[in-house]
Amino acid sequence: MTKGLKIATIGGGSSYTPELMEGFINHYHELPIRELWLVDIEAGKDKLEIVGALARRMVKKAGLPIEIHLTLDREEALKGADFVTTQFRVGLLEARAKDERIPMKYGVLGQETNGPGGLFKGLRTIPVILEICKDIERLCPNAWLINFTNPAGMVTEAVLRYSNITKIVGLCNVPIGMEMGIAKLLDVDHSRIHIDFAGLNHMVYGLDVYVDGKSVKKEVIDLLSNPENSSFVKNIEGLGWEPEFIKSLDALTCPYHNYYYKSKQMLEKNVKNAEKEGTRAEVVQKLEKELFELYKDPELDSKPPQLQERGGAYYSDAAVRLITSIYNDKRDIQPVNTRNNGAIASIPNDSAVEVSCVITKDGPKPITMGDLPVAVRGLVQQIKSFERISAEAAVTGDYDKVVLALTINPLTPSDTIAKEIIDEMMEAHKEHLPQFFTKVNA
Repeated sequence: MTKGLKIATIGGGSSYTPELMEGFINHYHELPIRELWLVDIEAGKDKLEIVGALARRMVKKAGLPIEIHLTLDREEALKGADFVTTQFRVGLLEARAKDERIPMKYGVLGQETNGPGGLFKGLRTIPVILEICKDIERLCPNAWLINFTNPAGMVTEAVLRYSNITKIVGLCNVPIGMEMGIAKLLDVDHSRIHIDFAGLNHMVYGLDVYVDGKSVKKEVIDLLSNPENSSFVKNIEGLGWEPEFIKSLDALTCPYHNYYYKSKQMLEKNVKNAEKEGTRAEVVQKLEKELFELYKDPELDSKPPQLQERGGAYYSDAAVRLITSIYNDKRDIQPVNTRNNGAIASIPNDSAVEVSCVITKDGPKPITMGDLPVAVRGLVQQIKSFERISAEAAVTGDYDKVVLALTINPLTPSDTIAKEIIDEMMEAHKEHLPQFFTKVNA
C-alpha cells in the first residue's frame, strides 16, 4: 500500500477549501497527503463539485500525487483517516443571517459567535459534531479531529465533555491574524514574533509579545492605542481604544473584544451596516456567489485573491501549521483550543481554553500561564460559564438552560429580553434544533 496521509474535510464544499488546498500543496514536502476527501451534504453538493474541481486543478498544476475524492457519504470519507478537519455550518448562511438579524430587533448585538448568535450556532452545531465524533470513534479511532467550526471554543468544550474523543484540537485564525498584524505594525517578519496567548476562543488576550525573545509589549500597546491599528480581522472593523484603557489593561486584545468593551458602538454600527448593505451573512452570501462563479472557471488553478475578502485570512496557515506540527512532532509553539489542564489558573482544568501550546505528535501541551490578570479574569470566566451552560443545553435539549446561558452572557441586558430573543430564534431555527422540539410527546 502506498504510504501517505488520508485527510477528511467535513464541509468540503466551503469557499475556504481552496485556501486549505493551497496550504496542503505548499507543505506537501513535510505533509505527504495521499488522499483528501471533501465531504458535504446534499444541499452543498453543487458547491462541493465546483470546489472539488478547482482543488483537482490546483493539485494538477502543482504536479503532486494527491487524490481528491468528493462525497456526500461521511462514513466513506472517515474510514481510516489520519486527520479529520471540520468546517461546516448547520443551516448554511441563511441561519447565520437569522442569528445576526433577530437579536438586533431587541437592541442586542447579532453576531456569528458572540451573544445570541453564538449561542444558537452552538445549539445547532454541537449535536452534529457529537455525531461526527461517534463516527470517528468507529471508523478512524486514531485520527486527530481539527475543528474550525464556530463557535470553536464552545464546540471544543462540548467534544471534550460529551464525547469519547480525546484527540481534538480547536483552531481559529484570530491569534495568527494578531501575530501577522503585530509583525506588520513592527515591520518585522512574522517568524520573529511570539505572543503568550491565554483566554478563550474569540476572547483571547496576548499577555506578552516578543521579538527575537525580547518583550516589546509596551511598544505594541502604544501602537495599539492608535485607532488605526486596532483591528487585525477582515470582518471586524475595530473602533480604536481609549489610550488610557488599553495602556492600563496591559494586555493585547483580540478584535472580538470590541463587542464587549464597545458594546453600544458595535451594536449601532451593526444595525447601520445591516440597514445599508445587509448583515455580515448577507454580505458573505454575495461574496460567496462571486467566489463560486470564479471557482467555476476551468482555467482557474490557484486560490483567487478575492478569497481574502471572505474574512478567513491565514486560515490555511493556522490549519496546515498545526497538522504539520502534529504529524512531524515539531514541538513548536502555537495557540490552539484544548483542555486547560492547569495552564490558566482561573479556569477549571477540564474546560477548553485558547492558549499557547507546545505541539507534539501526542497533541498540544498547554504552556502554564498562571492566573489571568485581574482586569480580564472576570470577563473570561463569565464567557466560560456561558459556553459550559450553552453546551449542556445543546446536548440535553433543556430550554431553561438556554435561557440561563443567554441571560448570563454579558451582551444580554436582561432575562426577559433573553427569553424573548430565544423564543423567536427557536422558532426561526426549529428545523435545526430537534433536541428542543421532539420531546413534547415523549
